[in-house]
Amino acid sequence: MKILETNRLILREFEYSDAPDLLELNSDPAVMKYTGDPPFSNVFDAETFLQNYDAYNKYGFGRWAAISKDSGNFLGWCGLKLNEHNLVDIGFRFFQNEWGKGYATEAAQATLEYGFIILDIEEIIGRAARENKASIRVLEKLGMTFWKKDSCKGIENSLYYKISRDQYNNS
Repeated sequence: MKILETNRLILREFEYSDAPDLLELNSDPAVMKYTGDPPFSNVFDAETFLQNYDAYNKYGFGRWAAISKDSGNFLGWCGLKLNEHNLVDIGFRFFQNEWGKGYATEAAQATLEYGFIILDIEEIIGRAARENKASIRVLEKLGMTFWKKDSCKGIENSLYYKISRDQYNNS
């Protein structure tokens, strides 16, 4: 199901057929370097993840597949999740060959707008490893401000950013 559309992307719910792409995305050590997530071992693990992914039904949002409007290719994902601290967290992950093209910022901007306007969320946070300069730049481009340092999925000194609906509306 399509959730959002930007100039270059369609953001839609994950589909079972995304399993090979998720396996490939999560198999790249450079992509996974700052995530704190283990990679999938095989396509069955990715399929199992997709079968058990219940965020859309539980919360009305989740991580969404980012699809190129031009090629129809799966480029990565972006979306919201309710994290372990009961905060709404924006996240994104794209294939390495798509880095530097502005997809993360484009998808994340649309996701913020959706979260604040459609879902009526009060505040959205973003987290990045201190060394992950590219993701930090995306969070800052979104108008998010530094909030605190804390660990995140075992990554010490991660940087936490946040933005409120009011801040978003006034920017």
